[in-house]
Amino acid sequence: MSDFEDIQIFVRVAELGNLSAAGRELRHSAAVVSNRIARLEERLGVRLLNRTTRRVSLTTEGDVYYRHCLRILAEMQEAENAIANQKNTTRGPVTLTCPVAFGNKYVAPIIPKFVKKNPDVQIRLHLSDRLLDLLQDKVDLAIRIAELKESSLIVRKLAANKRMLVASPAYLKRQGTPKAPGDLLHHNCLLLRFPGSQQYQWTLNGAKEEGAVTLSVSGSMDSDNGEVLTRWCLDGHGIALKSHWEVGEYVRNGQLQVVLPDYTPPSHAVYALYPENRYLPTRMRAFVDFLVSEFGGTPPWDKV
Repeated sequence: MSDFEDIQIFVRVAELGNLSAAGRELRHSAAVVSNRIARLEERLGVRLLNRTTRRVSLTTEGDVYYRHCLRILAEMQEAENAIANQKNTTRGPVTLTCPVAFGNKYVAPIIPKFVKKNPDVQIRLHLSDRLLDLLQDKVDLAIRIAELKESSLIVRKLAANKRMLVASPAYLKRQGTPKAPGDLLHHNCLLLRFPGSQQYQWTLNGAKEEGAVTLSVSGSMDSDNGEVLTRWCLDGHGIALKSHWEVGEYVRNGQLQVVLPDYTPPSHAVYALYPENRYLPTRMRAFVDFLVSEFGGTPPWDKV
């Protein structure tokens, strides 16, 4: 049976990629850390780490073992939280990632409310329009606004979200208003681009007899930041595919107009994704429940 401290050491070495850094954090010398990893490898009969003079990286077997070790540590944390619950306390860090614009407008403003109610919880908010891997990027919880693929993660729906094509009145006056989906091929389409992004292909749902149409659109400007696209769109540089939470206020006040209102992009709801429930610490359950309560019912972007 592996010594629990050996597992803790191995996990920190894997996460920091450096024996000395892990040793400093755990108050061990690099030699002690190296010996404990070697002892663990001997016990398991496999090499867990590839070592160079400056860094270490996980072997294939090490990556498998690391993922199982995370679960073991999470269960230990859950056991501690179970005791803490008897004292009506919730504590510890929650690392959260969400899209930049959504995080700025709707998540960051409500975090102080949660922390005020749960002063022993630390929320670590990372804003990125890139889809992070929760395990690889050491993230506890992700807010996604997308068509989700099957995964081992738990999914909680936070809110419905319509999407639409929009452009400024100035752009439409200058370039003309599209009358049919095919007209988009002759317009400057503002695209969200990052590894894995599918926004260079726009799917529009028309009447039942027409069905859905998918177009490979293009334009002179793209960005990996959704707020940049909204700014360009407001400034009259092209047509963008945006969520209602991003541009609803601009449509209402006339700064943007809906393009092809009879052809709607598929809706992408707002979801919270996190690891399996049995490994979920109490602080995570509390924060997810808080998000559900904040965004459930009528979402804030529909409240006018």
